[in-house]
Amino acid sequence: MKKEILPGVLHEVSKDIEEALKADTDILDKWNKLTPIQRNEWICWVTIVKKSETRAEHIQRMIQEINEGKRQPCCWPGCPHRRPSAQKWFKKVEI
Repeated sequence: MKKEILPGVLHEVSKDIEEALKADTDILDKWNKLTPIQRNEWICWVTIVKKSETRAEHIQRMIQEINEGKRQPCCWPGCPHRRPSAQKWFKKVEI
């Protein structure tokens, strides 16, 4: 049975995040129990970095912290794409 991976508010789940979530049914259940805004924060936090190595580290940390019960990235000011005043600093999100 294939489980659905729920998206964020503005961001869709990228392929690399999707693969990490599909690798563990427990983490997928925890992911789907997050609110859309919480999922959005994780997706943005992972996808906003420029280096692929950093992105891979963010995915690892996301999986670990969701398993620990954390609902959003620590020390993250929040998705800038949701704030109109910050949008001018970011290109359209490509996932």
